[in-house]
Amino acid sequence: MSATTSAVSINDTTLNSTTLTNTKTHLLTTGYQLLSQKGFTAVGIKQILDTAGVPKGSFYHYFASKEAFGEAIINYYFTRYKTRLDMINEQDTSAQQKLYDYFQNWYDTQQNGCDHEKCLVVKLSAEVADMSEPMRKALDTGYQQTINWLATHIKAGWADGSIPKRANISAESIAKRWYFAWLGASLIAKISQTNTPLSEVWQMTTTEMGR
Repeated sequence: MSATTSAVSINDTTLNSTTLTNTKTHLLTTGYQLLSQKGFTAVGIKQILDTAGVPKGSFYHYFASKEAFGEAIINYYFTRYKTRLDMINEQDTSAQQKLYDYFQNWYDTQQNGCDHEKCLVVKLSAEVADMSEPMRKALDTGYQQTINWLATHIKAGWADGSIPKRANISAESIAKRWYFAWLGASLIAKISQTNTPLSEVWQMTTTEMGR
């Protein structure tokens, strides 16, 4: 009887823990998609809860406020984004090809509207920078993660000869220029509803990486 009771207790604890984890992930995924589509200010907590089918108590169990939820979504986004960068790392290709694949994916997903995998940063960068310091810092940390990845592969491209090395400019500086240009072009593409800004930075980037 004791062993049976113990087994049931362990299973219940595991189930409850899994359920709680799944609920938090479900809230983040739902909020992530809503914020990517509509932006932060246009989405209320009620809409998030109704879409997720989760009671208000569960939301406030994990997040003290909508701002805290927004910060968590940004961190969640960049965690998933890093996984995608790691997948590119695992490809048996030159550093130049890895960078090309990265920007090719960015170019493809931002054309003719935008995929939620990319739109979150574009939408929130302009929206929350002056609104929320925690969200601004989360975005800044995420940007730097990507810029560091780009710089690492630029250096690797110099080392393996797949990327032409430019005099008097660091890999970090090139990485920042590319990232800032792409982020700005993505925002302008949304405003102008044309792909011209993306085409321009795509041509600039591929030329500079020696394609």
